[in-house]
Amino acid sequence: MIDFRPVGHVIGLLVTALGASMIVPMMIDILSGNGHWTVFFNASAVSMLTGGVLAMATANANTRALSLQQTFLLTTLVWVSLPVFGAIPFMFSPIDATVTDAFFEAVSGVTTTGSTVFSGLDEFPEGLLLWRSMLQWFGGIGIIVVAMVFLPELRVGGMQIFRSEAFDTMGKILPRAAEIAAQISWIYLVLTVACFLSYLTLGMSSFDAINHALTTVSTGGFSTTDQSFGAFQGAPEYFASVFMVLASLPFVRYIQLVAGTAKPIFRDAQIRAYIGVITVAAVVLAFFQISYDGRGFEESLREALFNVTSIISGTGYASVDYQLWGAFAMVLFFFIGLIGGCAGSTCCSVKIFRYQILVSAIWSQVRRIHSPHGVFAPKFEDRRVSEEVLSSVMAFFVLFVVSLGVLAVALGLTGLDFVTAVSGAATAIGNIGPGLGPVIGPSGYFGPLNDTAKWLCIIGMLVGRLELMAVYVLFTVQFWRG
Repeated sequence: MIDFRPVGHVIGLLVTALGASMIVPMMIDILSGNGHWTVFFNASAVSMLTGGVLAMATANANTRALSLQQTFLLTTLVWVSLPVFGAIPFMFSPIDATVTDAFFEAVSGVTTTGSTVFSGLDEFPEGLLLWRSMLQWFGGIGIIVVAMVFLPELRVGGMQIFRSEAFDTMGKILPRAAEIAAQISWIYLVLTVACFLSYLTLGMSSFDAINHALTTVSTGGFSTTDQSFGAFQGAPEYFASVFMVLASLPFVRYIQLVAGTAKPIFRDAQIRAYIGVITVAAVVLAFFQISYDGRGFEESLREALFNVTSIISGTGYASVDYQLWGAFAMVLFFFIGLIGGCAGSTCCSVKIFRYQILVSAIWSQVRRIHSPHGVFAPKFEDRRVSEEVLSSVMAFFVLFVVSLGVLAVALGLTGLDFVTAVSGAATAIGNIGPGLGPVIGPSGYFGPLNDTAKWLCIIGMLVGRLELMAVYVLFTVQFWRG
């Protein structure tokens, strides 16, 4: 029988902390004098009271060592419970969001997807805009901890290959997670402050700068305006591209860098491949624009670099409607969104290391066919990939494709057209942000979708953020019998 008390205790503490954080947007609304502060006051009280009662009721739980079942359950329930309370300010704000829309926005925030159901952001209360950005910032640091501690321990999707680099927890998952989170927090905060100061220097208002710093470093993509990053074209796009890339790199490398070891960050195969893909895609797309509509070189390169980086990192900003660049650009953006950044970062989607392992496995098989008596094994960073890791990666790819197909069909059954259904499924499971088409494309939003389609996207965002298997395993009989 699973002891649910440790899970409830951690969730209670996190909900309490989330409620306490609502004081920040409340103060912003008080200073702005818009009268919206009471919404955050009430939401904070409800969250802190509920979380506090849950934490105290389970205070006798042993959180020093979680079982495998408790870890799987905690990983999923945290990402479900926090959006429940994070949605409260949306429901009782002047925008009068429905339960579906409020929960969609909160899930999109915490999972750092960046898809939004709201329009007219320019007229939103300042506190509510900041709250959207804060949800993404919390989700960004949360997923780094999950990717560095929980997923390697759970052997999900081949993440166990990073188990030694993620500081082996040796069964003491929560204490080690707290220690790693403390190290990450300083690095995450430094990146955020540096991004904020860069935006401020480039002419953004302090409010826009802090909001976009929070959503850039978290690779979330929420903006303070319906134009997204189109309202800040020019030099800010270059700086945003840099910080999106920095947030997409493995945070364990930053920890090693701070400790005085710089070599790993330059030798990391993920980092080299990731930057290589961005460079090639941006250059190809820039030259395509020049030949397609005769744009200038600098503008073409800037727009291509920014939007390619935004989509591949899963940030989801859009500085222009790149659908107007033609069919080639649409196809390119669709597929690079399914690549993702490095493991152990704020990024989402498939992740670059899985493609590297897949290519290595295919190449090994080709060499076996060519030389039947040879011994060839897939390698990653010059290390042999174990059968356990290889099967986990292959299982992830199969689950990802099947989940994408099932979700696309389900969205199609709600009445969506082919492009909207397929791209909507991809952007939900890949936590990318914008989809394609006139409705949910870079110049659109998810508000026009019916409630059934929105709930399907919510499920896709949650499942995709937690690497599929961490959620699917909860629905197996063996899990509950274990």
